Amino acid sequence: MPIENPSREEIGSILKKAKRIAVVGLSANPERTSYMVSEAMQKAGYEIIPVNPSIDEVLGVKAVASLKDIDGHVDIVNIFRRSEFLPDIAKEFVEIDADVFWAQLGVEHEEAYTFLKEKGYIIIMDRCIKVEHALTKSRS
Repeated sequence: MPIENPSREEIGSILKKAKRIAVVGLSANPERTSYMVSEAMQKAGYEIIPVNPSIDEVLGVKAVASLKDIDGHVDIVNIFRRSEFLPDIAKEFVEIDADVFWAQLGVEHEEAYTFLKEKGYIIIMDRCIKVEHALTKSRS
């Protein structure tokens, strides 16, 4: 199944509706892309939940070891891990029943995409959430 992202308009609607973003692989290093992107999304008003078993906190928020450790509903799971990790993350994503599975720029996996698509989830791969958010803002 070829990977097909929602249209830019649909992505814009997703970002307008979403409030809570769990960030898998969020680094505590301010020079890493995951940190810069998450910080920008936090400043834009989103609640950021760091998901990284090797850090205690980042951006002033206590980190959790896995998606299953998050209390409450998650709108978007934003992934900063290598593509080969996506199938395992997809399985955990289904367990917490979040709304949108979002793999960052350069990250995609056909098997994970097919698995989630067959379950009816919204999947975005190989797109930067910060760039898409900026595009949404410039169109509104």
